[in-house]
Amino acid sequence: MYLLRSNDSHTILFIALFSGLFCLPLTAQGESSPLDNLQSFGTIGKELTPLEGSKEARLFFHEGKGCLTHMWFGGDFPDYGRTRLRIYVDGETKASIDMELMLGHGIGFQDPAAPWGIERMGKTGQPSGIYNTYRIPFGSSVKVTAQRAAGHSDNPPFWWIIRGVDNLPIEIGGIRLPENARLKLYTREEFTVKPLEEFELCTPAKSGLLYQVTLAAKSKNFNYLEACMRAYINGAAEPLWLSSGLEDYFLGTYYFNRGKYYTEVAGLTHMEESDHSFSAYRFHERDPILFNTGLRLTCRCGEKIGDHVYGDPQMTTYTSYAWVYEW
Repeated sequence: MYLLRSNDSHTILFIALFSGLFCLPLTAQGESSPLDNLQSFGTIGKELTPLEGSKEARLFFHEGKGCLTHMWFGGDFPDYGRTRLRIYVDGETKASIDMELMLGHGIGFQDPAAPWGIERMGKTGQPSGIYNTYRIPFGSSVKVTAQRAAGHSDNPPFWWIIRGVDNLPIEIGGIRLPENARLKLYTREEFTVKPLEEFELCTPAKSGLLYQVTLAAKSKNFNYLEACMRAYINGAAEPLWLSSGLEDYFLGTYYFNRGKYYTEVAGLTHMEESDHSFSAYRFHERDPILFNTGLRLTCRCGEKIGDHVYGDPQMTTYTSYAWVYEW
């Protein structure tokens, strides 16, 4: 760390980090700073019981402009991972982020593996200790709710931490997002696809940036993993090919032949031979997929290129979560 003084009454703090050199201007006495507008906010819930029956319980509400920066959840009860978490921004009546707790953190089939963690999310215990540091922007208000999974009427104790920062701008992969950027989650749950059928994960119509994808699937064999991911950008008839196979998209190889892994870019959170099921996550934070007039993100149940069919794909059941910043 080096502290240098300039001749214009400003002090410049140079901080050398492994990822590069960042410069943060510090103001002279009496002058305002952009940092003056930043204010942390948040709440906790400690062994509370808000999940009675099927009621949607409000965990947190905050008025202002800024973004959420951290959430953590604890508890130990049946179908904990299927607890429904919703985030409403700017007075929405239908939440733009509506997710099962584990799938919202890249984990399919309520896989119990732990501890593991990366910068953006992780799972440290059993069955809970699930956290994220997603940047979720809002312009006037944000509300976070939770709801017990369907089929349960008990009211178990629940723990949570929610934090954010007022007036914090959003930067993804070095790209400063517009002030009106909002994070939206597109979900498709438990849908069945025929062999070689191409299907959509999301079709946002605005400008934006693909942020994260989670996919969970099961079938009679693993040949559905031959699928190539495709992105049709700005109405293009031909796709931007995102992978040479489905496991390749999640940075795996040879049908994930070495088992689970967790990296900052992608990870395999579930793999089961008995029902040929898997789940995995992929971040595009450092590998941005940008679009100006719409995106159609697709996958396929197996793959056929030209006249060649790869393997013998079967009917496959999928759940997909696609996170997109839109503006």
